[in-house]
Amino acid sequence: MADAFATITQRRMTGGFRIDGIDGKNLHLDPGPGALVRSYQFGVNPLKLHGILVSHSHTDHYSDAEVLIEAMTKGMTRNKGLVIGSQSVINGYQRWGPCISNYHLSKSKVEVMNAGDTLILDNLKITATPTHHGDPKNIGFRMEWDGFTLSYTSDTAYFPELHQHHKNADVLIASVIRPGNEKIRGHLCADEFARLVKETSPKLAIMTHLGMKMITDHPVEEAIKITEETGIETIAAYDGMVMDLDKFQNKQQTLDEY
Repeated sequence: MADAFATITQRRMTGGFRIDGIDGKNLHLDPGPGALVRSYQFGVNPLKLHGILVSHSHTDHYSDAEVLIEAMTKGMTRNKGLVIGSQSVINGYQRWGPCISNYHLSKSKVEVMNAGDTLILDNLKITATPTHHGDPKNIGFRMEWDGFTLSYTSDTAYFPELHQHHKNADVLIASVIRPGNEKIRGHLCADEFARLVKETSPKLAIMTHLGMKMITDHPVEEAIKITEETGIETIAAYDGMVMDLDKFQNKQQTLDEY
């Protein structure tokens, strides 16, 4: 698990992020603690979700999944929406998971994805990307639609092939736990993320899911350093951040971080 103290102290919000307007769909990724409450706080209606994606079986990524499913299905009264999860999240794998009850999965279409799997939803293509993390079935998500690509690493250590699965992304989102070269098992530090940014050359790079040390050591300064080093705009996500993705394509869409 990531720096647990960042989660239990709520120094930063841990509700994951939501992307609205993907081929007419609203998706919430990795809804950790607070996802439901923060959605309402920032004026985003969870009842208007079309899908929930959960990368792995650590509580800071899945704990609000069930209550968001209840919102998506109008209190479990309608068959609605899509739930995508790793094998550990949906079925359980060894000592990891499962994380969502059969009851909560009963009203939505459910897709279990392993690294390398691809799912086509109308004009949206979702590819599960590999990770090196404590949960061996953890996956990232690469989403492609209307000539636009958003790639999310989830929690992962750096490994030589990582960039191959996120190359050519317009927006690259990564969990970056520690500043500088302060490496931690199963996660990226800022220097490793800078290397990944160089290798993938996105139009925009976003650090999210920051650990306590990163929060304390000024993540904005880390982002500026990576921008200067790579020549690619890099930002550190902040609570309630809304990113307008209009400049990448014609249809209106937003990325909301909380």
